[in-house]
Amino acid sequence: MKKGLILVNFKDYKQAIGKNAIKLAKILDQKNVWLIVNPIDLKEVIKSVKHSKVLIDHADPVEKPPKTGSITFPEVKSSKAYGVLLNHSEKRIPFKDIKKGIILAKKYKLKIIVSSNNLSEAVKISKLRPDYIAIEPPELISSKTSVSKAKPLLIKNSAEKIPNLIIGAGIHSTLDVKKAREYGVIGVLVSSAIVKSKKPKQILTNLIKGL
Repeated sequence: MKKGLILVNFKDYKQAIGKNAIKLAKILDQKNVWLIVNPIDLKEVIKSVKHSKVLIDHADPVEKPPKTGSITFPEVKSSKAYGVLLNHSEKRIPFKDIKKGIILAKKYKLKIIVSSNNLSEAVKISKLRPDYIAIEPPELISSKTSVSKAKPLLIKNSAEKIPNLIIGAGIHSTLDVKKAREYGVIGVLVSSAIVKSKKPKQILTNLIKGL
């Protein structure tokens, strides 16, 4: 089995923006822990870490200026980001934009993770061959109930159909990660359990034990 990944989505929680983003990134910095951050903090977070890969939490499927108000793939590449997260449940985009985004990510040699709400959507996206696909049932995001506990069959069935699957929503314990890995996922996507914790390093350490 491939070495597993922990992906931490900073979102726009007050604990993970501005100076707090830099502080949190340094606390979480280690191999096999990827940090997903907003475009404003991206460059500073990249400079602040030595081991973690840093991805941007969204990019627009455009590349040529002028594009006022857009976050273009060339800009993301020039920032030295490792990759892009697209279509998170809090930033859904049309399928045609997902397709364009994957094409541009490959062109600019950026890793791309495309998020989805369910298996049928994930299967459709997988035909476009992104590097990773994440499935996060929206009703479980930021909840106390993990997808590993609430929907084990979803994880198992998805892992059988989709390579390099990442699963998320409500992940907060060693057991959550261990169960997801046993079902065949490559990694887990976590946010509030780490970002909003008073002891983010300890939570991360517990999650890593499940890999």
